[in-house]
Amino acid sequence: MATEKLRAVLDTNVPVAAYLSRNPRSPTKELIDRWRNEEFVQLYSDGTLAELKQKFAEKGIEPLLVDRYIADLLRIGVHVEFDPGDIEPVIPADPDDDLIVACAVAGGATHIVTYDPHFELLGGEYKGIEVVDGLTFLRRLRGEEASEGS
Repeated sequence: MATEKLRAVLDTNVPVAAYLSRNPRSPTKELIDRWRNEEFVQLYSDGTLAELKQKFAEKGIEPLLVDRYIADLLRIGVHVEFDPGDIEPVIPADPDDDLIVACAVAGGATHIVTYDPHFELLGGEYKGIEVVDGLTFLRRLRGEEASEGS
């Protein structure tokens, strides 16, 4: 039986970290490479895409790299639509993070991948969606951590 691909919402801090890293063996760079190789599905919404573009600009990421990432996201990512009225306030310290959670829920994500400490209040899980950092997710992709229930 074929294994379903993992479905993840990458918080903006994950691709930003990949593009800011000077380490060619950066775990976040490897995550982006694995996504481009379609080893997992990246989910995004209009709101998360707008935030991503904003963060890339704020951090001074090279426009050509940003354009390539966005083009790849539009080509191989999965766009998730949801009614903004359906967004549950889950992360009171940063309501923008609720977009990430809403995208994950509406898109049937298996994972939210983030380095944002605001997500810690979820205790590693929300509505069956694992909330993990980039290295933990990378280990899962590499098969270094067996998923629960397998």
